Amino acid sequence: MKNKKTVVVFTLLIIASIFVVGADWAGEIASRFFHSYFADIAIPFGFYLLLVILDVEYKLFNHWCTKAFAVFLLCSLSETLQYFGVYALARVFDPLDYLMYAMGVVLAAVFDRIIFKKLFSFWH
Repeated sequence: MKNKKTVVVFTLLIIASIFVVGADWAGEIASRFFHSYFADIAIPFGFYLLLVILDVEYKLFNHWCTKAFAVFLLCSLSETLQYFGVYALARVFDPLDYLMYAMGVVLAAVFDRIIFKKLFSFWH
C-alpha cells in the first residue's frame, strides 16, 4: 500500500508542477486551452487517484467504475452549482467542463487500470 501512495503523491506533484509552470510558452491555442481546461482534467484525475489509495480501506471504492462515477458526480455537481450562482471549485459555468471532467476521469482510469498496472507489479 505504501508503494501506491508514493506513486499517487509523485503523480500529483507532477500535475501540480505542470499547473505552476503553465503553458504560456506553448503558443496561443495551447495556452488558452491550458488556462481554460487543464484544471478541469487534472482535478478529477487527482481525485480519482486519491480514491485509489482509499480502495483498500473502503470496499465501496474497490471497483474503478465506482471511483470514476463518484469523481465525475462530484465535479459535475460543482459545475451545476456554478450555473445556479453557487461557487464551489470555480466561478465560471462552462458546459464543456463536463466533457473535460469525463476526460480526466477516463484518463485516470486508464492510468489506474492499464498504465500503472503494467509499470508497477504492486499496483493490483
